[in-house]
Amino acid sequence: MSDLAPSSLALRILPVGLLAGRGAGLRGGRGSWYLIERHARAYRRGWSMLVSGFFEPLFYLLSIGIGISKLVGTVVGPGGQAISYTSFVAPAMMATSAMNGAVIDTTFGVFFLMKYSKVFDAVLATPMRSTDVANGQLGWAVIRGGLYSVSFIVVMLAMGLVHSAWAILDVPAALVVSLGFAGVGLAATTFMRSWQHFEYVTLAILPMFLFSATFYPLNVYPRPLQIVVEATPLYQGVALLRGLTFGYVGPALLWSVAYLVLMGSAGLYIASRRITKLLLK
Repeated sequence: MSDLAPSSLALRILPVGLLAGRGAGLRGGRGSWYLIERHARAYRRGWSMLVSGFFEPLFYLLSIGIGISKLVGTVVGPGGQAISYTSFVAPAMMATSAMNGAVIDTTFGVFFLMKYSKVFDAVLATPMRSTDVANGQLGWAVIRGGLYSVSFIVVMLAMGLVHSAWAILDVPAALVVSLGFAGVGLAATTFMRSWQHFEYVTLAILPMFLFSATFYPLNVYPRPLQIVVEATPLYQGVALLRGLTFGYVGPALLWSVAYLVLMGSAGLYIASRRITKLLLK
């Protein structure tokens, strides 16, 4: 646990119970950063796993740009203007990339750390609290999603798929997407008992990826289905990034931000309570 060592020896040897009254100093504070540092150090030797989630949406984008876009031609953009199909899909792939980074880390990653390597048990043997674990894990998942997003916006710039100065906010917006999915992923993982339960993760993610206005405009659906699609978190992320990329900015984007932040916050709250129940019995 040297990667998690606090700067003060006292913080290493005092039990958690004695620090309960000082929770404000540790809760979501320095302890969270120690866990993030631990993950960063661990991934120095496993960097290939870190970048794996970036390539799936990138391959989709490249295949669409080379092939499908030439068949489809133009589609209606968020402001009603005609845009190339590649330009239409690119922000959605960026949102998907941010989602992948957050979900991979807070589901598969957290399950392994909690059930097999017992990293969280070791962390909670220090003065760190369950809220530090939840906040640190959420923070690392958002960082991972942010790394994917930065890489993706560079690809979009290189392909000429950025059409507005508002796109400078694409990366912060993608961090909000990662926050929303990281919170829910972290909460969901605390209820999983075996690897078979990850089939439910795929069952949730794949339909969102295919039907959240990722590959075609929302107006192709009848109105009842549009309401269902609009209620999904990936659609909110896609709408947010697509609006910024094309400079179509309005109050609806603030709703998307609020939706994702509330989703992430609710997931973080549930995960903190569940980690306490599971590991501090």
